[in-house]
Amino acid sequence: MKLASLGEGRDGRLVVVSRDLVRATSAADIAPTLQNALDRWSDVASALADRAAALEAGQTAATFEFSTASVASPLPRAYQWADGSAYVNHVELVRRARGAEMPDSFWTDPLMYQGGSDGFLGPRDPIPVAAVEWGADFEGEVAIITDDVPQGISAEAAGEHIKLVMLVNDVSLRGLIPAELDKGFGFFQSKPASAFSPVAVTPDELGAAWDGSRVHLPLIVHLNGELFGRPDAGTDMVFDFPTLIAHATRTRSLCAGTIVGSGTVSNKQGTAHGSAIRDGGVGYSCIAELRMIETIRDGKPSTPFLRHGDRVHLEMLDTDGRSVFGAIEQEVVPL
Repeated sequence: MKLASLGEGRDGRLVVVSRDLVRATSAADIAPTLQNALDRWSDVASALADRAAALEAGQTAATFEFSTASVASPLPRAYQWADGSAYVNHVELVRRARGAEMPDSFWTDPLMYQGGSDGFLGPRDPIPVAAVEWGADFEGEVAIITDDVPQGISAEAAGEHIKLVMLVNDVSLRGLIPAELDKGFGFFQSKPASAFSPVAVTPDELGAAWDGSRVHLPLIVHLNGELFGRPDAGTDMVFDFPTLIAHATRTRSLCAGTIVGSGTVSNKQGTAHGSAIRDGGVGYSCIAELRMIETIRDGKPSTPFLRHGDRVHLEMLDTDGRSVFGAIEQEVVPL
């Protein structure tokens, strides 16, 4: 099933959405919000699935046209947003871009930071950027939402706690990152609000593209209407989602509604770590990687970070060309 939150109140109003993303119906009588549903997932999941089946069969009278312009992120705010960096190729490239060495341990021990989760941008909300020189960048990712996960769970058992899957634009301010990390206390100012796809889907909606731990579909990225990247989310994902969950629960439990991100989807293509669309490769899901490749090739980057008026489009299509999660469509605007 596919679930969305209408932009009503601080936590939205839960609706069930048709597979083709055309129609929706309220689920408020089952659970008023998605967070409420996740808190009671074992009690309400079957009723939500029945509502979704009735919607597909045309047996639900109270339906309405589904519009991404009226939705918030599936969880407009969350108790926890833990973003991993499962695509180590991306980590290597962005660290090289700021002159930082890449420890060997990064290939065996996942990176993860705890991002701000008290308010997310909706999938059509603008990205407010106060200063262009801060180097605003998009980062296309996949994320999962869990139910309650106990501390110390194994990767083998963690997959059972993945209840929903969605896309993320994890906005980064590249110009602020180096000085902030030099303080040795992690991201804060350099990681403003993220945006999530219009719908979150149960893993079964992905069919064969979901293997229980990864999504095997390209993440399609457009910048100002031009194809920027289509890296495959199932390729080069060194740490799968169960592994990321197990990493996060080493010293704490996770409450229902915890969002775990994959980090920027990145494919390693040949010895240069990647190839732009114009060069016949699969491109990138952030600007920083392209700038690093330009630096390796030309001695300096030539592609600018986001400027006011730039438009970002993130989407994932199934094997029949249908949108799975709906599109994240955002414009960069002055604060």
